[in-house]
Amino acid sequence: MTAPAVEGRARTCATRARAWVLLLAAGFALLQFASVTGRATPDTKNYLSYALSLGGAGIRESAAGTIDHYCESRAHTAARNQSVDVLRFHGPSPAGKVARECRRELGRTVDRRLAAGQTGGHIAPFASQRFQRIFETRPGYPVLLTPFVAVFGVTWGVWLASVLIAAAGGVLAFLVLRAVHAPVPVALTGQVLFHVLPCGTTAMRPMTEGLLLALTLAALWGCALAQEGRVRAGTLLTGGSLLALFTVKHSQALFLGACLAGACAVVGLRRVRREGPGGPDGGPGRGGRTVLGRVERWVRAVGAVSAGAVVGTPALAWLLHYPTSSESLQDLLTAHFTRPDRERPWPEFLHLEFNFWVEWVRRQLTQPLFPAVLGAGAWGALRQRPVFGWFVLAGAATGFLNQAGHPDIGIWGDRLIVVAWLLPVLGLPLLLERITAPRTSLDVVTTG
Repeated sequence: MTAPAVEGRARTCATRARAWVLLLAAGFALLQFASVTGRATPDTKNYLSYALSLGGAGIRESAAGTIDHYCESRAHTAARNQSVDVLRFHGPSPAGKVARECRRELGRTVDRRLAAGQTGGHIAPFASQRFQRIFETRPGYPVLLTPFVAVFGVTWGVWLASVLIAAAGGVLAFLVLRAVHAPVPVALTGQVLFHVLPCGTTAMRPMTEGLLLALTLAALWGCALAQEGRVRAGTLLTGGSLLALFTVKHSQALFLGACLAGACAVVGLRRVRREGPGGPDGGPGRGGRTVLGRVERWVRAVGAVSAGAVVGTPALAWLLHYPTSSESLQDLLTAHFTRPDRERPWPEFLHLEFNFWVEWVRRQLTQPLFPAVLGAGAWGALRQRPVFGWFVLAGAATGFLNQAGHPDIGIWGDRLIVVAWLLPVLGLPLLLERITAPRTSLDVVTTG
């Protein structure tokens, strides 16, 4: 086949791949019309109020818009639940009553706190200043939400922003897999898995988790590009993702930086061990290179950026006077500061931490889908991509770290640990590649 014919065929394949990516993203978006409202959570109030404030709304205006959206969401949820209640399905819809009571309760709370002088910050006073301060340090999601709300209104703006964030997560899963040379069908499988596993459902909620997932995938994409020789572009993408993650939830930026630095250390040490004390033949190495010098350039670059996030995140948080870890502990142990502070928070936290993971493991053993897909994803990632697999594991590990920082078994939907689902999203397609690919190509992939 001539060179022009090869190039033409490559362009055709690339066009078809892009068409499939867009088709899957559009299909996912169409499915979300099934629930335009009803996804709001209590935390949504803080993010939406923040976004309305950034758009120029006064504190009462942002409170009113937020209350309308949140109470409408609760009313729709109540109506849907009542329509399938075996005892009350034939009764009148409770939507109106739920909305009125919700508006009255939240309105009174805001009025009372405003009268008491709680008027600072970007967020309407739905809770204490200490609790609101936690959300004031997360401007990333409200900044993204602001133009959508300004152009499309609150209901459709929040929904459209959520759809685009979730769709972007699926596209990024595809791009990560393609960056490590996974075939197009395998990469498309990763995009589909992002949408059908809890990642897609969680990303659609108007909260920070969708952005956390997308930015974690973007950082992993940067690592993959760096590994494949595009060191500068990959390092900049990883560093930019970590910086953006700081604005969304700075603790997650710290976790991801630490885990990526750990993956770089593992990959670098494996390389050094493989080459021996001096070099590939056990001799003095090229020019007497140091251990660090024998680590590949891309590993050093990504490791430096990741280590910078580990050092820079707490330093920047301190300079910006963000709430400390002790304040976060008090928030957890006092039900969002609605009870007196604990005198000995760290021992209580460690006690709760131990109890949480005992109970978490017990529940996983009774319903072992999550551990099973985690194990299969880890096998596929490490077996098919022995180097990049460590970075996939690093990204997923941040979900466990986030959950460990908030050992609250009552948080619905396992949203705190949701980033761990990126392991099956990226690992299971690679396992599929191992099963379906010819043996000869497997040997190339696993030894390359």
